[in-house]
Amino acid sequence: MLSQSLSPAVSKLLREDGAPAEWAVSPGLVDYPFAVAAMEARAAAIAAGEAPELVWLLEHPPLYTAGVSSRDADLLDAGRFPVHRSGRGGQFTYHGPGQRVAYVMLDLNRRGRDVRAFVRGLEQWLIGALGEFGVPAGVREGRVGVWVERRIPGDGGPGWSREDKIAAIGVKVRKWVSFHGVSLNVEPDLTHFTGIVPCGIAEHGVTSLVDLGVPATLDEADAALRISFRRVFGESRDTHHFPGK
Repeated sequence: MLSQSLSPAVSKLLREDGAPAEWAVSPGLVDYPFAVAAMEARAAAIAAGEAPELVWLLEHPPLYTAGVSSRDADLLDAGRFPVHRSGRGGQFTYHGPGQRVAYVMLDLNRRGRDVRAFVRGLEQWLIGALGEFGVPAGVREGRVGVWVERRIPGDGGPGWSREDKIAAIGVKVRKWVSFHGVSLNVEPDLTHFTGIVPCGIAEHGVTSLVDLGVPATLDEADAALRISFRRVFGESRDTHHFPGK
């Protein structure tokens, strides 16, 4: 069964001073190298005390990224989309239209200095956002990301169940400031995932909100993410001063 909650409590991730993180949404498709350079610059500014925390929501054009634990054998179709080597944790993942990427630049100096608790907080953030759509989701021991359990009807019988991944997590922490983040499948082309072994896990599938029968838009996903973010990490405030602007 999927685990719905994790310890320790995520309350340690709330800032004691209650300062809100900035919240920005980029229109259109954002180039991946530009996003990485902008994230690194913003994370450095946060570490230096020169900029507030930021959650940056965007979409990328179709591409694959390889985290620090990626294996070349998991890149099944190297010529399909551009492949970007990334300094984030994790293995191969896909980004593309219809998938909400949230880059999370938070100052963990002010949020408990506990990377494991931070990753658990990211998981709970995603689980809570999916709960806003009535989608039960959770995590699995030994697997990265957030998962849903699906019932597959059988011919005249009770059918069977399977677990599909609906959201990925891959972060990096430098000077106790996080960057990179999470991706939530809203309505991406799921066939694009077949060019890789997503996160090195071949025995399970990938799904999305729309694939599960939830006709969500990116705007609706953003609203759910923001509600859940408040519960886990605290307040946020709108800004148009995201990286590179």
